[in-house]
Order: sequence, then structure tokens, then C-alpha cells
Amino acid sequence: MSDRLFVYGTLHPDRAPSEIADIVKNFRRLGSGTIKGRLYQFGEYPGLVLNARPNEKIEGEIFALPSDPAALARLDEYEEYRPDDPERSLFKRQKVTVTSRNGSRLMCWVYVYNRKLPAKFA
Repeated sequence: MSDRLFVYGTLHPDRAPSEIADIVKNFRRLGSGTIKGRLYQFGEYPGLVLNARPNEKIEGEIFALPSDPAALARLDEYEEYRPDDPERSLFKRQKVTVTSRNGSRLMCWVYVYNRKLPAKFA
């Protein structure tokens, strides 16, 4: 089985910028789902911060990733995730539990904002 990705922003095939459009066009949509967290708008892009508050859920789409291992590496580069230096990464890619529309729970990759929130959001 291929890896799954929870998408809430610019990685969605309908919104992807040209630099990753060739990758995301090969995503296979599996359905909609939610994760616990809060979504912030940082101007050009959104950023997700995970939390356990039951009333804060982020809706998104679940996609099967292409079997090409270079695809995930290109997404990491686009999201400024450095697996060898995660503390300096803008986003971190991590596995989370996503609840699908039918109630099933799936493990999916998601890109999580990895910086201190600006004062206007604190």
C-alpha cells in the first residue's frame, strides 16, 4: 500500500503551485477527513498546529501518494522540511491519525507548522 497524505492547503491538486503540480497531479483521492488541530493563515500559505482539543478540527482531503519515492522528497523540499535537520525546518512531516468521513481512522503523513506562532496568533 502506498503512503497516504492529509492535505489542507497548497498541496491539494486543485491549488498546487507550478513547482509541485507535476507531483500532486498523480495523487489519488481517497476521501475527506479531519484531524485535531488549528489552522493558521500565514499570508501565502496555511500552517497546521496539532492539538488534542476535541472542538478544534481541521478538514482536509486524504490522498494516496505516488509510488515514486522521489515524490515525497520533492514535497519535503517544497514544504522546507529537512529530515536531517528537523528543528530548522519550516514544516515537519509526521504521521497522524486522520478520521475519515465514514468514521474509520487512518495513519497519514501531514505537514505541521514548525515555528513559534507570530504574536498576532498567540
